[in-house]
Amino acid sequence: MMIKFELSAENKLQLENQLRTDAKQLEELKQALRQQEQKFQAEKEQIFLELLEVFDTLEYPIDYLKNNPEVSPQFIKRLPKSLAAIQQKLSIALARQQVTPIALEDTTPDFSYCQVVGREDRTDLADQTITKIVRQGFRYGDKILRPVEIITAKN
Repeated sequence: MMIKFELSAENKLQLENQLRTDAKQLEELKQALRQQEQKFQAEKEQIFLELLEVFDTLEYPIDYLKNNPEVSPQFIKRLPKSLAAIQQKLSIALARQQVTPIALEDTTPDFSYCQVVGREDRTDLADQTITKIVRQGFRYGDKILRPVEIITAKN
């Protein structure tokens, strides 16, 4: 059994107009998506360029150590400053991506961003007092990427 369906000229015109409008919106959405993809790709490339700067800065001390089995005292003296410069470049690259270190504001751990990885016997401090930061924590906006790893006192 076949059902016949007829459209009035007015309904047909409305449907054709709606189809044209929908097709135009679809093309606009595709264009916006292409632009977002291009922006994302450019941002990703920028991250890679910043990481390559860190890579380049690491390359000198590594090459020096490979090629000089007898490390000079001058190299050893400059090493902390060189490593600090590498860490600074990496910190800048992370900050540009809104990745920031978590600052501890108290000596009592906030377990929403702290993880206790060890305890040490300390009678001179209150229980649960932070005695050492083992590994720096980082956040991305409001999200904790990595908690601050700490050691606390136990008594």
